[in-house]
Amino acid sequence: MNIHLSLAPLVSLLAGILILVMPKALNLIVAIYLIAIGLIGLFGGSLHLR
Repeated sequence: MNIHLSLAPLVSLLAGILILVMPKALNLIVAIYLIAIGLIGLFGGSLHLR
């Protein structure tokens, strides 16, 4: 059984949860999210779990 997960939606989900839990850290979370999405875009972002 193969499970294929993309990394970008997982990062988005994590960022959304963090914003809900810590709304005062919004600027930091958004900055980290944008950097992570940029790095995923540059280096490819498929995570294959077997």
